[in-house]
Order: sequence, then structure tokens, then C-alpha cells
Amino acid sequence: MESTQQAWWRGKRGEWYVAVQIILIALVFFGPRTLPGWPAWTSTIAGISQYVGVFLMIAGGCLFFAGLFRLGANLTPLPYPREQATLIQSGPYGIVRHPMYSGGIILAYGWAFAVHGWLTLVYATVLLLFFEIKARREERWLIERFPEYPDYQRRVRMLIPFIH
Repeated sequence: MESTQQAWWRGKRGEWYVAVQIILIALVFFGPRTLPGWPAWTSTIAGISQYVGVFLMIAGGCLFFAGLFRLGANLTPLPYPREQATLIQSGPYGIVRHPMYSGGIILAYGWAFAVHGWLTLVYATVLLLFFEIKARREERWLIERFPEYPDYQRRVRMLIPFIH
């Protein structure tokens, strides 16, 4: 291997973030949903959470795919921006700076409510915290690449529209 290129597993462009993200997403959707002895959701809460969950999954999926399609040629699985990347600030990126992460978080919580999973709610929260960490690292790279990024940060929230 050339000395100027690092192996992927060293994580120079955020490869480890992607690996952890895949594991967390798999845990949300395929991990155990509760533990023996934990209380079941009451029928009233379960009924309401089913509708809330479906709504959140649809909303999160829409935000995720809107962000995915709006990125176009800028799309990369890694948090490190492509060499020829342009800064996208419109569409879903005018609502939150990381709509794919936001959409994934909303979808994960929706799934947790739909399947009535106490542990799934915990996994969704861990995913939220992980995306917070990943987005912060990604933003340091975006600031290096785009001089206008700090202004964009001041105008648009990171993960939760109008809040954070």
C-alpha cells in the first residue's frame, strides 16, 4: 500500500462511524425488544403508540429520503465530504443540517413505538447520541471545506428542527 494512502480501517475519513452506525441500526430493527420481567405496554398505550409509531416512521422516512435525494452527487457513506462536494443548504437541508440522520432517528423511535419495545427505545436513544457525535465530527470537516458553513450553522439547527 502506498505511504500516502491509509488503510480503510484506520478511519481517516470516518469509516468507523459507518461501521458503528450499521451495528446500531441493526440493533434497533433486529435486536431484542424487551427483557424478561419488564412490563408489557398496556393496551391503551400500545394502541396509541402503534399509530404514533407509524406516523413517525413515515415522517422519518420522508425526511431521510428527501435528504438522500437532495444530496445527489455529494452523497457518500462516509462523514468526510467528497473532494468535489458542494454545500447543500436548501430543501430538507434548510430545515436541519443533517436530515438523513434526523430522519433515521425519527424512524428508529417510530419503530420502537410500533413494536412496543422498551429496549428498542433505548437503542433509538443510543442512535440519537451516536448521530450527535458523528454529526459534530462531520461538521468539523465541513467547516474546513466550506468557509460559509459557520453561517449555515447559525441559521439551521443540527438534528431537531427549530430546537437543536
